[in-house]
Amino acid sequence: MASPISAPTTTHIDASQGGNFKVPLAVVTMLFFMWGFLTCLNDILVPHLKNVFDLNYTQVMFIQFTFFTAYFIMSIPSGKIINWFGYQKGIVIGLLTAGTGTLLFYPAASVPSYPLFLVALFVLASGITLLQVAANPYVAVLGKADTASSRLNLTQAFNSLGTTVAPYFGGLFILTTTMISVEEMHKLSPEKLQAYRLIEATSVQVPYIGLAIALVILAVVMAKFKLPVIASVEDHHAKAGKLSDALKHRHLVLGAVAIFVYVGAEVSIGSFLVNFMGQPDIAGLKEATAAGFVSYYWGGAMVGRFIGSALLQKINPGKLLGTFALITCSLVVITILTTGHVAMWTILSVGLFNSIMFPTIFTLGIDGLGKLTSQASSVLIMAIVGGAVIPLAQGALADNFGIHHAFILPAICYLYIVYYGFKGSRHS
Repeated sequence: MASPISAPTTTHIDASQGGNFKVPLAVVTMLFFMWGFLTCLNDILVPHLKNVFDLNYTQVMFIQFTFFTAYFIMSIPSGKIINWFGYQKGIVIGLLTAGTGTLLFYPAASVPSYPLFLVALFVLASGITLLQVAANPYVAVLGKADTASSRLNLTQAFNSLGTTVAPYFGGLFILTTTMISVEEMHKLSPEKLQAYRLIEATSVQVPYIGLAIALVILAVVMAKFKLPVIASVEDHHAKAGKLSDALKHRHLVLGAVAIFVYVGAEVSIGSFLVNFMGQPDIAGLKEATAAGFVSYYWGGAMVGRFIGSALLQKINPGKLLGTFALITCSLVVITILTTGHVAMWTILSVGLFNSIMFPTIFTLGIDGLGKLTSQASSVLIMAIVGGAVIPLAQGALADNFGIHHAFILPAICYLYIVYYGFKGSRHS
């Protein structure tokens, strides 16, 4: 039987000359939806596992720490896989790895064991890392360079569609099980407490088994489809560029820092939304209800990316990035200084202006790097480790100073993106 990653014969093209790549772009866009969906489910796992295992904010942020640390550890190996096998086979390997991670949720929930959940998340994130290293630069070079930011924003809009749907999915299948308060948990006998944790933990099994099946099906589809080989960045007969050569480009290095703080800020805000909206002085919402409102945060990013894709056809990417980051920083500061529905809706509005940041920073970072593109992509995807570090730091701030004031950290992150958009993204 043929190997599932043996891709059909592909066509070598020079995408920089333009052309009609709507079909391959549509196929790759499915990947953006899937990893957005899987990543955003972490925002539902955070409050769910916090309750199940009676964790504080710092402890539960190890969900995001483990998930996004995989980006740092696995990005360079992922870049090598792309160099060895090409973008298409690399995508298939990434899908199958992510599928393995989702399957591991079943034994983790059966025990139940928080460390095993973290192992499953690491494997899942390793697969998504490979998908990101392959798909982001592939979309960026699948056409003319001057429309790369617009093209990547368009595909990232479908990533945001996944992040918009995921909270509803998670709220319906994970958070609607019978949950009791921490105070009530402490009153249970050890036997009843273990039984409760088992019931709550196993609520993730069916959803993640379904996701595993979907990932395998998508891997088969990607293996069978004829994706074009981009000659300018994927010529396996040419000597691959060195990582050290890529790091000589200032706009790439500063872009990596921008990705670090952006992903950190985005993930931190998303991770705390359910608990933040549950605060009595904000909205006092129950977890399942708050999970529905999280979709406004990610839905705003989806709408913003469709709008941003059009704007970037006419506006300089760096200037638009800087402007959006300035607005976002202002919204977070307003959230910190207010309470009630004002604070709730300003923090949810951040998603709208987050929209163009990742794809625009990414395309600005790899701009003009040619055969160094896969190495540059690895550097930028590695910087997604910000999603591990910054939420953990914000968790510590929340434990010591309160969840409300902890949002000062994302505000500082957005200030750096203002700098990168207006100045740091320029080629030296």
